[in-house]
Amino acid sequence: MKYLIVGLGNIGPEYADTRHNIGFMVADELAKQAQVSFFNMRLAYYTELSHKSRKIHLIKPTTYMNLSGKAVNYWMHELKIPVENTLVIVDDLALPFGTIRLKPKGSAAGHNGLKSIEAMLGGVDYPRLRFGIGDSFPKGRQVDYVLSGFDKEEQPELPALIDRSIEVIQSFVTVGAELTMTRFNK
Repeated sequence: MKYLIVGLGNIGPEYADTRHNIGFMVADELAKQAQVSFFNMRLAYYTELSHKSRKIHLIKPTTYMNLSGKAVNYWMHELKIPVENTLVIVDDLALPFGTIRLKPKGSAAGHNGLKSIEAMLGGVDYPRLRFGIGDSFPKGRQVDYVLSGFDKEEQPELPALIDRSIEVIQSFVTVGAELTMTRFNK
């Protein structure tokens, strides 16, 4: 069994450690724990690892958020991985900070990375790991908020939340979406 895990984010130091880059942060920690390194490949930073005899192909698209679908589509076809074995890690304004939810499908809810993936895949039926970043920003300041770093109150909680996200990913590749949702979506 092989899986494609996609951490969404934007490349470049100015975006590192921002709320919008939580997908990259989770992917980086997953690679670090597996002691593997990313390689700059076509449309993405790419690496692979194993978990309980499941092969995990891990990417961080280099297309910038708004064109994430190009990378997801390319790697799904290149590796011949079905959509149900593809998991997208994404920041979510609709969830309070600290909330992590696995969903088998759903709308983009205004998220440009997810909109791009939907457009390239032709639908919303792909699993996603939604990482809550909260929505404490003034009206009209959404872009500034998602492209800013986590607050100093949030930062100490990030390592545990990233580790929990990795547990969800490992569960997803081991027992599938339904059992993982039962176990982790509280």
